[in-house]
Amino acid sequence: MNIAVVSVGSNIDAERSVARAKELLSAEQKILAQSAFVKTSPIGFSDQADFLNGAFLVSTGLSIDKFKDYLRDLEDRLGRVRTENKFGPRTIDLDIVVWNGKIVNDDFYERDFVKKAVMEVLPEIKEQGPN
Repeated sequence: MNIAVVSVGSNIDAERSVARAKELLSAEQKILAQSAFVKTSPIGFSDQADFLNGAFLVSTGLSIDKFKDYLRDLEDRLGRVRTENKFGPRTIDLDIVVWNGKIVNDDFYERDFVKKAVMEVLPEIKEQGPN
């Protein structure tokens, strides 16, 4: 089994969207832990609602590439509309931040709320320097 930390964000019906993501993810994979969720200001495009952000610690039998595809499909099932503005509003955003103990997403270093959520669900993670 592989262990991933998945960052979770939403600013469209955020509480419901995060709850639905957790519901579907836990039915199809195994959620081992969940961080606290915090409100954050939008990054890159400020004319939108605040985000609700946190993380899930997930156990999966999928490879990293298959798990990325799975998360993208899950976003689609939850109504995510992809636009040219990658910082725009979204029902759900699911990104792998840590894979089997290795930090694989620079958001860990660039966004304090991501780092705090990761450290909450995986306190033994060691900083490895940006990718």
